[in-house]
Amino acid sequence: MKPERITRTQSVVDGLLDEIIAGRLVAGETLPAEADLAALLGVSRLTLREGVRLLQAQGVIVPVPGSRHRVAPVDEWTGLEAVVRYSRSGGARRRSSLDLLDMRVMFETGAAELAAPRAAAEHIAELEILLERMRTAHDQGDVPGFVDADLAFHDVIFAAADNRILVASVRPLTTMLQDSRTETSAVLEIREHALVEHAAVLEAMRTRSADAAREAMASHMRQTRDDLLRYVLGE
Repeated sequence: MKPERITRTQSVVDGLLDEIIAGRLVAGETLPAEADLAALLGVSRLTLREGVRLLQAQGVIVPVPGSRHRVAPVDEWTGLEAVVRYSRSGGARRRSSLDLLDMRVMFETGAAELAAPRAAAEHIAELEILLERMRTAHDQGDVPGFVDADLAFHDVIFAAADNRILVASVRPLTTMLQDSRTETSAVLEIREHALVEHAAVLEAMRTRSADAAREAMASHMRQTRDDLLRYVLGE
């Protein structure tokens, strides 16, 4: 498929997901006629079919008898890209925030456990630099700088875990993590707590103890949940 065709096809995927997330295309309902959808999205019928096939592969759209398609319920979607797009929508904010945190607990505690005994001296040095950047950004009220250093800190731990499948599994969540951290890090108290927890994770990484690193990261995730519920979701 040529690059321009890929771009047009992705525009169909994005357009249909936008329609679904906005509630203009409803789960369980049959999609409008192909010609009408193509006109709505401003693409050819061939390009529309290619986009529909991509969403079908992600479980977002399912075929029905008579050469038509319907929108599947969100719980039946299998494509991470589509699920993440839906999760970032306003109506799913609380659920997606907690779902993302649950996923972080599984991935990040395991990554820390793997990383502690495997980390090279360069990884530890980089974590030290990034923690200092977080402190500087916090003192200056630089939320974007704080978020960038925070995300990079966790990326180093994933890299030190030396597991390509783990890294590939986390990568699709990058945008969602960026949005989430930007929202939470705008709160002064959350940044202060994060600095304490990241320092504890770094200290555990220095010991090379898998158990200590896992527990330090688990503590960080517990504090993150408490802060999310208290300061962001207001519970």
